[in-house]
Amino acid sequence: MPELPQRIWSDEDWKRIQLGYASRDMDEKWDVFTEGEIVFLHRSWTGNGIFAATFAPVDGGGWRIDSAVVERDAERYRGTDDAYDCVMLELVISAIVLGESATGLRTKLVELTRRESGSDAPAGLIQHSALGLRSDS
Repeated sequence: MPELPQRIWSDEDWKRIQLGYASRDMDEKWDVFTEGEIVFLHRSWTGNGIFAATFAPVDGGGWRIDSAVVERDAERYRGTDDAYDCVMLELVISAIVLGESATGLRTKLVELTRRESGSDAPAGLIQHSALGLRSDS
């Protein structure tokens, strides 16, 4: 991925990220698991791998995404926008795995989706479609 999230996750965040996340029902859209320092994000319904992000320790503490790849087969993932993929990767980790509100990332996801699609769909619908979360989750 040419654009990567710039966030530095704390050591405590990294421990939680390593635990992953398993969707609990059909409304949840993502499964996340870690092997070594690589975090894999798969769509829960299909099992398709969409992102693989390699984390690296940061001098002074914390972890950042050092590199990442995204699925570009249109039959497996319709994303084609680098900025959208960057936001989606960070948002799934932040909101789904860590349970953060991630309000700024949610807003950016909605803006990018509306720009790409030309639609003025409600923010909650866009977020549910992409994340499987209500806007107040």
